[in-house]
Amino acid sequence: MRNGIHKLLLVILLFLSPNIFAEPIEGYAVNLQILDKITSQIKTIEINVNDTYNFGTLKIEIYACYKRPPEEIPEDFILLKIFDTLQDNNLERVYQGWMISSSPAATPFEHPIYDVWVKDCRIN
Repeated sequence: MRNGIHKLLLVILLFLSPNIFAEPIEGYAVNLQILDKITSQIKTIEINVNDTYNFGTLKIEIYACYKRPPEEIPEDFILLKIFDTLQDNNLERVYQGWMISSSPAATPFEHPIYDVWVKDCRIN
């Protein structure tokens, strides 16, 4: 019985805590890695937030990046859009959303030629 009360108090304390985790730190640039599946070449690129980068047929736009504080488990969150150039130079949006550095499979970018994943959100 006593053990159950301690668990209940712990759960209540966790839910009433205003900030269990520290606020993420906003970054100014993103390091991405791109794999060309045809040539098997990997390239690391850096794109500033609110900037665009063209790679092959891809156009990558970065909107935001956040990094967890150093005292927490490392994690980077990147908000981006990826467009692919089709015939006649038309762009088609092939990805829009958040990418997470430690879990690329959670928000996968699926493309027949390229793989894109987050390496780092630059904060200084």
